[in-house]
Amino acid sequence: MDDLIFYDVLQQALWVAVVISMPVLMVALIAGLVIGLFQALTSVQEMTLTFVPKVAAMLAVFWITMGFMTDTLVAFLTNRLIPLIVGV
Repeated sequence: MDDLIFYDVLQQALWVAVVISMPVLMVALIAGLVIGLFQALTSVQEMTLTFVPKVAAMLAVFWITMGFMTDTLVAFLTNRLIPLIVGV
């Protein structure tokens, strides 16, 4: 395999990883900002108040976007990796 092909596939794999993880990370960021703002406004500094809602929101978004994540990974594997492995 040529080095150029290897780096191209690696770049595409990293981009797929970014696209797949973006919904969960965005929800974690937004939930963290909202909870942080709530804590600053009410002066409540409880650690479980930040952790539990953020994890619950991330799990909900992960559950909703599992189909998209699976489709994206399968498309990358069937269109890019498997042809390289087979040698087509």
